[in-house]
Amino acid sequence: MSLDALCKDFWLSTAGYSIRERCSAIFNQELLSDVKFVVVSSQSDCEIKHIPAHKFLLAMSSPVFFAMFYSELAETKDFVEITDCEYECFLEMLRFIYSDMVNLNSDNVMQLLYLAKKYMLSSLADKCSAFLQKNLDASNVFSVLPDALKYEEKPLLDHCWQVIEKDAKEAVKSDGFVTIARSVLEELVQKESLNIKEVALFKAVDLWAVSECGKQSIEAQGPVKRRILGEQIVKAIRFPVMEQKEFADVVLDSDILTHKEAYDLMKYFNSVLKGPVGFPEAKRAGFSKSVSRFTCMSLSNSWCYAKGVINAIVVFVSKDIMLHGVRLFGSEGGKYSISLTIVKTNAACVASEKGTFTSRPVQNELGQYDGYEVAFPIPVSLKAGEHYCFRAEISGPPSWFGESGQSSVEKFGVRFNFSSTSEFLYYWNLRNDSNVFKGQFSEFLFSME
Repeated sequence: MSLDALCKDFWLSTAGYSIRERCSAIFNQELLSDVKFVVVSSQSDCEIKHIPAHKFLLAMSSPVFFAMFYSELAETKDFVEITDCEYECFLEMLRFIYSDMVNLNSDNVMQLLYLAKKYMLSSLADKCSAFLQKNLDASNVFSVLPDALKYEEKPLLDHCWQVIEKDAKEAVKSDGFVTIARSVLEELVQKESLNIKEVALFKAVDLWAVSECGKQSIEAQGPVKRRILGEQIVKAIRFPVMEQKEFADVVLDSDILTHKEAYDLMKYFNSVLKGPVGFPEAKRAGFSKSVSRFTCMSLSNSWCYAKGVINAIVVFVSKDIMLHGVRLFGSEGGKYSISLTIVKTNAACVASEKGTFTSRPVQNELGQYDGYEVAFPIPVSLKAGEHYCFRAEISGPPSWFGESGQSSVEKFGVRFNFSSTSEFLYYWNLRNDSNVFKGQFSEFLFSME
């Protein structure tokens, strides 16, 4: 059929079409084409395929194609070889140029994002970024993050870090984790809001170091792993917040710490280290958020504990939360025996925990104080609309205490209301030393249900 006949058929078949519909109709068609792209197909045993295209239409969509076909250094050949992507993905990019439509999936989205950046197709890049954000989870986030960094896709990058921070425990188990660059790992371990136990984070860091040793064909010995990780990564691990058994079982066996660091940390766990330990000593906020009921704190060790005297406070929350534990005031190096019980207004026991705790420096948004944390092995569910009385029977040396207590504090979208325990004392026939305005229960550690 002659060119005139082909054009006539095209005009007749597209009568009434919009400009976009007419462009779509000549996608991957020989009609009026003046250039062909030569691309290798990954699905046809590396078969060489030709894609007919139209220079003017491509140049209208991409400044890169404009320079390629109409600048002073324009291509004069009728064929353009494409060697940096697969046929299927290049064809999909051209589909978008011709029709504003693109078929995205997990197999082609990364290569299409690369092509969108290369040919300066910002709307295609936005579609790829939106697709990745919608389908992002802990299993693939470390595979997406490097490309989000490379292509400077800030919304996608921000969403990657949100997923990592929220579900770090699962994210570091993914296959993509051991492939990340050291700079990404460095940023990861410095995140305050990671939702992961510190020992699990250290295991992941150690695994990354072992993987790097394998890539370099060197034996994964402790000093070698330390050198590969670098001091910024190692010094960002919060060894002091681990349990002593976790530290002994996991960290010591890795041989990453120096002899002196390991020795000092063991002294720290046994409360005999007087100076700073050299590693962050506060839990990451992401593992459990904290709320304090005080605006300032007394620095005097004048809060005494007597037999038959309790410390109690009533708590009401505006949203359902999971309570991970509470912090109480102590004194420098002081040891405290405590029996903590949470009861509802009907005197039903919700949770209880007891043990002996050693007071250590605690850093929070209000400053530093000596205290200790009573954690629940299984987080306790506190329901909105219920009143819970926290009752602590404590024995130990005089401690710090809080002053200027607030009856209501809102943090992270949850309002905590604090009140006296008068309606509960009937059940116990005990004197309560704490109240809304001063006393114990410095902080409540929680996460959202």
